Formats: sequence, structure tokens, C-alpha cells
Amino acid sequence: MKLLLITIVLLGLAVAGIAIKIWGKKDGKFAGTCASQSPFLNKSGDACNFCGKMPDEQTDCSGSEKSK
Repeated sequence: MKLLLITIVLLGLAVAGIAIKIWGKKDGKFAGTCASQSPFLNKSGDACNFCGKMPDEQTDCSGSEKSK
């Protein structure tokens, strides 16, 4: 029972932390969420699964220009 309570509290803190991060961001959006923009995550040069953009198209998934 004690383990279940600790698990629920930790999961609640994680969800609260994510909610606070979203609330604190402008328009509730995370910047640069395309994995294709990160050379560390996309070594093979595949298109983004969310928006379909290639790594050389230098915009985020919302369509705004990415600063270099």
C-alpha cells in the first residue's frame, strides 16, 4: 500500500511539472519539437513523423522559422 501511494504521488508530481512547463510557455507550445531538427536524434536524415519536414527545412512543426 505504501509503494502504491508513493507511486501515485510521484506520478502526480510529474504531471504537475509538465503542466506547469506548458502553462509557463508562450501559447503552451514547446519550441523545436521536430526530432528531424536534431542531428543527435536523427542521424539517418529521415523526415519528421509529425509534420513530414526534412532536416534541411529549418522550421519547427508549427511552421514558424527556426532561428539559427
